[in-house]
This record gives sequence, structure tokens and C-alpha cells, in this order.
Amino acid sequence: MPSLPNLGLRNRVNRGDRGSRSAPSSGVRSASVVDCAVYVEGKRLPGEWSHEEAMAEVRSRRGGFVWIGLHEPDQERINGIAETFGLHELAVEDAVHAHQRPKLEHYDDTLFMVLKTVRYVPDRARATNSEIVSSGELMIFLGRDFVITVRHGNQAALTRVRAELERSPEQLALGPSAVLHGISDHVVDSYLEVTESIQDDIDSIETEVFAPRTSIDAEQIYLMKREVMQLRRAVMPLSQPLQRLAGDHTPHVADQVRSYFRDVEDHLATVSERVASFDELLTTLVDATLAKITLQQNTDMRKISAWVAIISTPTMIAGVYGMNFDRMPETEWAFGYPVTLLVMMVCCVMLFKIFRRNNWL
Repeated sequence: MPSLPNLGLRNRVNRGDRGSRSAPSSGVRSASVVDCAVYVEGKRLPGEWSHEEAMAEVRSRRGGFVWIGLHEPDQERINGIAETFGLHELAVEDAVHAHQRPKLEHYDDTLFMVLKTVRYVPDRARATNSEIVSSGELMIFLGRDFVITVRHGNQAALTRVRAELERSPEQLALGPSAVLHGISDHVVDSYLEVTESIQDDIDSIETEVFAPRTSIDAEQIYLMKREVMQLRRAVMPLSQPLQRLAGDHTPHVADQVRSYFRDVEDHLATVSERVASFDELLTTLVDATLAKITLQQNTDMRKISAWVAIISTPTMIAGVYGMNFDRMPETEWAFGYPVTLLVMMVCCVMLFKIFRRNNWL
């Protein structure tokens, strides 16, 4: 993730309030609340905070911002946070129920962004449904002095993003939009990692398809194509929200951060190109596999037809003598039986050599 420079736009803090304010209370945190922190001048204030205490602290200082991380919260938990921060009810409903496409919406004085999170599932860890790309969702509420993240699924955890940002106070000093950039960059980087792993899988399939005398299951390619389509639904709609964040008219986005959203957009364009190429390549591999399967079936049918022709010759001769007519050729001859067997054998050998010479066997 590129480093954001400190351009002197840190929020000013009332030094007197810092010394006189009491420490936050350490209440029992809900299981859905991953973390709740207050950042002033890019540095995290010590202690544990409830969302009411954190918001009151920031508003009293008139500087800094709150970052709350939630994981699959229930309606009751998020309603209390929504009331404190003034979140729009439609955005709150989307955050609780998930199943949204990537988007960026403006509600009153708050931005609401939805990202699709993905994670590559290795062969040894794949479930019975053979899922290659595991997906989830990440919702972000962005205000003037707060960031609220709501995560669904276990993909793209934000613990590492928070730790990296806290090691760079100059980035956090730029405000909540720096957090939004860090999260977006982290999610898009995960897209790049997934596409690299998928590329390795597709290369293996391609080698197997075009290798001589190998059999490939077309279902495996269809499964890979399904997963690529799922990744495409996560990647393609995100381009427009990133363009808006890099523009000049999106509220709560610091000017210093806009150019870094353009960098994230460039990375997303790389991912989009890879996904599009995957789709085309898999379509080609499906056609090649079907052609290979058809050729194999034709070869098998030729072998079956050749063996049927070989077996039908002695069957025909035995069938003629099995009709038990009184006047059959050579029925009274002492050598009739062995000669008939010899004729059957000679016919079968001749047919076998003919079919072998024509590559039917």
C-alpha cells in the first residue's frame, strides 16, 4: 500500500482537555464489535471505548475521528451505533443483510461504500462444493469524524490494515478518508493475490488439456469458469466508486488522498484485465476440451466397431452351421470341424491386421 505523506493537515487537539479528561470506561464489548478506537493527530488514544464514549471524546476535542470495526452485527447492535452516528436507515439495512453489489452512495452527510471481499481456497482446504474463491462483503460508513466498517464473512480481515495505519500516524492524521483508502487498497491487493493463484490453476489446466494422451474433466473447467464469474462480479462494479472517490466532488475525502485512490483504481484495472482474459481463456479451453472429448469418443467408437466386425465373422459362420439343415457343406467330412475353426481364425487375424494398419485398433 503506498504511503500517504504528512502535508500538515493534522487535526488540532485541545491540550487542556487531554490532561483533564478521565480515562474511558472498560465495559463489556459485544462479540460483533472487533475494535473501537479514537485517533487524534494520527495517534490512537489509550483505553477501551464504547461507541458513545468515543464519539463524545471526538466531538469534545473537535478533532480526530472514531474507527469502529464490526463483524456480522445484529440489528440491535447496529441500531445503537446508527443512532449515535446518524446513519441512514437504508444504509444500515444494507449493512445488516449484506448481499449487495459494490457501490458508493451518499446519504445526508455520510458516504456508504460496499466492497466484495475474496479469498483463494487451496486444494487441500476446499469444501465438498469445490469452492475455489470464497467471497464476503465489507460495508464502510464514512463521516467527517468517523469510520465504521461492517464485515460479513472471514475474508479480508482488517486487523493488519489497522496495524499498518497505526504505524503511520502521518496517514491517519489525514482523517477518515485515509482509512477508506487503506481498506480499499487492501481489498484490491487481495484481488491481485487471488488472480495470481487462479492463473496458476488455469496454467495447469491448459497444460493438461493440450498435452497428448491425457484426459481432462470438463466439469473442472466449468467450475473454474463459475469462480471467475464470481470474481468478476466483485471486481467490475468497483471501478465507478473508485473513480468517484478520486474525483473532486466526493465529500469527506481529503485532497491528499484522492491521488491514492487513482493508484487503487489502476490496480483494479489490472485485475479487471486479468479476469477478462481468464474468461476468454477458459472459454477456449472448454472448446478444446469438448473437441478432445469428441475425438476420443470417435476413436473409441472405431475400436468398438472394429472388434464387432472381428467377432461377427466367426459368429456368422457358427450361425450358419447352427441351423441344422440335413444337407450342410462338409458336415460328413472328418476334418470339417477343425477346418471351419481355422477359417474363422484366419478371417479374424486378417481383419485385425487390416484395422491395425488403418489405426482403428
